[in-house]
Amino acid sequence: MMPLRWDDLRLFVAVVHKGSFSAAARQLRVGQATLSRRIAELEEQIGEAVFERDQRGIRLTAAGEKLLPAAERMAEWAHQAEQNMSVHPHLPEGRVRIAAPPGIAFELLAPLSAKIRQQFPALSLEILSGLDILNLGRGEADISLRTIRPTDEDLICIDELRVLMAIYAAPSYADTLNADITIDQLDWICWAESQDDLFVNQALKAMIPNFRAAFSSDDFLVQLSACWSGLGAMVLPKAYHRYSILPHLTEIALPLGSEAVGNLYVVVHKRHRYLPKVQCVLDFLREEFNHVRAQTEP
Repeated sequence: MMPLRWDDLRLFVAVVHKGSFSAAARQLRVGQATLSRRIAELEEQIGEAVFERDQRGIRLTAAGEKLLPAAERMAEWAHQAEQNMSVHPHLPEGRVRIAAPPGIAFELLAPLSAKIRQQFPALSLEILSGLDILNLGRGEADISLRTIRPTDEDLICIDELRVLMAIYAAPSYADTLNADITIDQLDWICWAESQDDLFVNQALKAMIPNFRAAFSSDDFLVQLSACWSGLGAMVLPKAYHRYSILPHLTEIALPLGSEAVGNLYVVVHKRHRYLPKVQCVLDFLREEFNHVRAQTEP
């Protein structure tokens, strides 16, 4: 197959983003017939259709889905090249998608995004909160915060944080505990049975025979709300970043064992590493990681 032409890929990305050939043609100021012909030439070169057309408009085929992430990255680099060559350089702009576990997304990324936007208002931040690991190579996110170090050689670990895990509860609950209470006597808040393979549940089951939670949920925010309400105790990372909820909770000084250590890795795909908008967000994350390390790293 001959090398794909950037001009054709630019037209392809525009059609995807605008949702129709007519809207893309207006944005690019080309005739719709010309646009359709160029897309047809691209499909002929690939050997497969990239769009399916019906009464509701267009949608990507499997070949189009496969082509889109790389084409979007090329568009980002082309846009950045234009900015770099401009007589009047611009601040980083565009959308940055950050994937993270629910607790990190809620406690760290949401408030950190406000700080980033104050300094770089042209950035649009999208936080993808969940337990599944998104595929950076397919463009599902630009940055990923993970609890497991990546093994894919195309992924780069920009920074990592290692912190102790500890037991926390609302002051109203902690005040009811006797000084000689043991770990198996606490009212535990943890993940629901559907997430039973996660570290917290496995650690509690290893420490407490016939473990049974007082409250469980498949949603971290629901667990946290239960903890704040004084329902029981939770295992949380002992990471005192600038937006930490931990100062509002009471640490219960019971041992969790030497294995109770949490890891967090900042991961990017190597082709996104030097995009200015991505570097900007990475700088804020590194600054916050350094702040935590200065206080809490074991």
